[in-house]
Parts: sequence; structure tokens; C-alpha cells
Amino acid sequence: MTNTPSSTRVRRTERESNEETNESEQSDLACPECTGQLVVDDEHGETVCEDCGLVVEEDSVDRGPEWRAFDAAEKNEKSRVGAPTTNTMHDKGLSTNIDWRNKDAYGNSLGSRQREKMQRLRKWNERFRTRDSKERNLKQALGEIDRMASALGLPTNVRETASVIYRRALDEDLLPGRSIEGVSTSCVYAAARQAGVPRSLDEIADVSRVEKNEIARTYRYVVRELGLEVQPADPESYVPRFASGLDLSDEAEHRARGLLQNAKEKGVHSGKSPVGLAAAAVYAAALLTNEKTTQAAVSDVADISEVTIRNRYHELLEAEETLGLA
Repeated sequence: MTNTPSSTRVRRTERESNEETNESEQSDLACPECTGQLVVDDEHGETVCEDCGLVVEEDSVDRGPEWRAFDAAEKNEKSRVGAPTTNTMHDKGLSTNIDWRNKDAYGNSLGSRQREKMQRLRKWNERFRTRDSKERNLKQALGEIDRMASALGLPTNVRETASVIYRRALDEDLLPGRSIEGVSTSCVYAAARQAGVPRSLDEIADVSRVEKNEIARTYRYVVRELGLEVQPADPESYVPRFASGLDLSDEAEHRARGLLQNAKEKGVHSGKSPVGLAAAAVYAAALLTNEKTTQAAVSDVADISEVTIRNRYHELLEAEETLGLA
């Protein structure tokens, strides 16, 4: 079979075009001044000749992330591809959520047939998200934890900790014989104390759906079975919240902390409610710094009786006087 002149010309043209492409690529990699090798400097965004130092290109676009990572764990932690996972959701936020508003991406209302279709999709989406009883249990409990944490003004880290504690309780089969609300409430109480932002049992009971006695009983059970390290509540941790609720000055707050520290040195705090001690210290500090407040106002903020405040108030002042005389 013989090659026709036309086919020979086509092959010659293809060869010439390939050679021109290779020459252009080599010219891009070579310095236009000395034909030296070019190096890309990512740190400064420049393309520089290794031999003569000529800057061939500058201000190049860095298409990488703006953060640095020194190991794989740090890289995974800083990566923002997709939404972050969270323990406050039963599926850790990895499933799809369909918005409840019947509007499209432009804010326009959907037609009747589209609304019916979206309603069916929402129903099936919910069914697929909670495929078994354990996931339904977890969804209900984490919803309760989020509701109570919001009502108590607890930060996000406390909600995460409470969710992790509940997951552990569920994995270790501690729920049979106990209500979901009771266990989730005890998890919030434990998480708040671990994070150093404790709430009193009365405050927890006010936002919970179960009785105070059941919360205390379930809390002791969960802490014992899971081996949680929960330190006794420090009265000083309540002072900033009480002082803020009464609009007291920084001086009064500092004075209240001093009263509580003196009470600890004398052992007055032993066997006493930390909430009562903190409320009495705030009341005493307000009087010592000539700031107007009443026992009734402190009682409302601290959710404790005026009788307890009066009793602890006298004990704190006695401890202060004893240390002053010593």
C-alpha cells in the first residue's frame, strides 16, 4: 500500500506542530535572557531564573489554603471542605437537611405540586435519618440537651460535652429503666460543672421536664457508671453571673471573691451549698462597696431563699473578722 502525497503532508504538518508545541513549552521553562532554568517561588509568588536571578513572573495566584499544617491531624482539623462535624446532632451533621420554607433559591414561593413534592421528600428524609430506635433515641435526647443549654445560656463547648456524655451512656446501655429526659438533663448538669460554668440543681430543674430528685439520682448514677471526673462546684464560679445579673461593679465582684477565699481558709464552705455562699458573698460585697442591692434582688438572681443568704452572710463576715484579728 503506497502513501499518497496528501497523507504525507498531513503527517508532516502534525510533526511540525508537535515540535512547535515542545519548543514553546521549553521556552516557557527557560529564562528569556540566559536560557537558564526557571524556579517557582511559592512563598513570594514569583517565577525566577536560577542562573541570572531574573524575575520572569510575579504576583502569581496562590490556589492553596491560607492556613498551614505540620501534620495530617492538623490538616484534617483545619480543612474546611464541607460543614464541620458536631456531636450535638445525632448524625453528626453529615446528612442532608431540607428547609421547611416552601421557597426556591430565588426566594419565590413554590407551586402547589412542588410543595406537595417537597413535603414528601421531607418526610422520607426524616425516616432515612433515623433508621433505628437508637438513632431516634439520640435525636430526641440531643434535641433536649440543645433546648436546655439554650435556656440556661450555656456555651457551645458545654453542649458538645453533654452530647458526648449522653452518647457514652447510650453506648454503655445505661438508659434502660431511666427516662431520656432525665439522663439528658444529668448530662447537661455534669458538662456545665466540668466546663467551670456550673448551674445549680434548681436552675437545671426549672428548664427540665423531670423532677429535681430524679435529676440528682440520675446524675449520681451516670457519673459513677461512666467514671466522670467532676470536681465539687466552686462558689467563686457563680460570682460573675450573679454580679452581672445585679449590675454590680468589678470592685464588688473582686470583693466577693476575697470573702469566699477567706471562707475557704477558715473552712466555712465545708458542707454548705456553693450557690448560697456565692449569693451571700455578692450581697456582702455590695454592702461593703456601698452599692445598693437587697436580699430579695440577690435571691431572685441566685434562685435561693433570703434566709439562706442571711445565714451565710453572717458566717462570711465572721470569717473575715477572725482573719482580720489574726
